[in-house]
Amino acid sequence: MSELPGAPNLAAARLWAAARFPYLASGIFGVQVAAAPGLGSVAIDEHWRLYADPDVAAGWTAAEFGSVLVHHVCHLLRHHSERAVAAAVTPDDSRTWISAADAEINDDLVPAGLELPGNPVLPRDFGAEPGRLAEEYFALLRRRAPGGNAGSAGDHGKAGEGEDAGNAATAAGDGGPPRWLDCGSGADGLRRPGDRPGGLDPWLADLLVRQVAQEILRSSREAGTVPAGLLRWARDVLAPKVDWRRLLAAELRRAVADVAGAADYSYRRPSRRAAAVSGVVLPALRRPVPELAVVCDTSGSMSDELLAMSLAEVEGLLRALGLARQLRVLACDAAAAPAQRVSSARQVTLTGGGGTNMGAGLAAASALRPRPAVTVVLTDGYTPWPASPPKGMRVVVGLLGEDAPDAPGWARAVRVS
Repeated sequence: MSELPGAPNLAAARLWAAARFPYLASGIFGVQVAAAPGLGSVAIDEHWRLYADPDVAAGWTAAEFGSVLVHHVCHLLRHHSERAVAAAVTPDDSRTWISAADAEINDDLVPAGLELPGNPVLPRDFGAEPGRLAEEYFALLRRRAPGGNAGSAGDHGKAGEGEDAGNAATAAGDGGPPRWLDCGSGADGLRRPGDRPGGLDPWLADLLVRQVAQEILRSSREAGTVPAGLLRWARDVLAPKVDWRRLLAAELRRAVADVAGAADYSYRRPSRRAAAVSGVVLPALRRPVPELAVVCDTSGSMSDELLAMSLAEVEGLLRALGLARQLRVLACDAAAAPAQRVSSARQVTLTGGGGTNMGAGLAAASALRPRPAVTVVLTDGYTPWPASPPKGMRVVVGLLGEDAPDAPGWARAVRVS
């Protein structure tokens, strides 16, 4: 429906929200709003339906009502209902969880211009650091409140009576403790008696979430400011985490198998059939054990902790392949240091800290004798690359960090988060 009886024009509230937060417009107009007289709250369910009590909404301006829309849409975007189930939230914990979820949302959006009625709950209200997840706030509130109920969400209600001390401690400001308004099953995963059938199908809801994430990323590249928490969320939605260890293991096995499986004739060892042919030296069929090298980016932009972890992971993978004894490591910033032949990542000495040129590291690896058949490069990606791959050598690049630039097309690349 387009309007709620006794409330400001819903269209005006949506227009205000879409103008103030244009990257959330698809979600704001995608939510289905219905009047729920007697609810005493504004709540959202897991299927993108928002239930608003006209008597509650009647006291709000278009900006306040639009802010409430944005707030509830963010419960759905951040999957608070699913996360509540994973956190084993019970009906007794509902207020505590919703307080934590509200703090996660308001922490980003109140500084960005959200005008929630009442006293919006923020992390500082219960002594927490900003920029944390709802799960962290939830654990903090449960530790501080006896019985596991840390008080009210207190994010968009007006001052009321009869609230307990826990509610006041959670979100009270100069205007006194706010009346708690239940955000609904879309915030804590606990079905409410007033939840109605229907709403968006799961696949449509997923498409809507992805569309909002795309609009957030698009807005972040244009003029304007997108809150950091929403930007991280959008990147997570559109680039789901993949276990980089599995990918790196697969790429290493593939590269090693390509080389180890290559059989060719060699005169280094005569064939056992040579005795059958007088005066002729026959080559033997050889299946080489591949030599490997690891080039470590030791420029100033690299994290020692991440580099050490990745190097240890490579060592473990090569040991599983029976190839750790073949490992040679080169530290490289703008120039490559001498190769170190090691049997453990703990033996590696990483020197450097200047500029970056992984082309120099690959050239040094290619110059080793015997030449490595496979070279693993661990880098943050901020480096020039050769225009073509080294001859006779396969390259696997471990890109350290989610924002690392892409590796060249001729290399196998794995992003290490």
